[in-house]
Amino acid sequence: MVITKSEVEVIDQEWMALILEAKDLGLSIEAVRDFLVNER
Repeated sequence: MVITKSEVEVIDQEWMALILEAKDLGLSIEAVRDFLVNER
């Protein structure tokens, strides 16, 4: 699978939005990571 530069930029923006939303909710990046790892 080849990912273009523009797709990477969109993915980066989506992750940044997720990080900022988590921060607004009082969650740490570690808490989000742990949730994602444990929910797989």
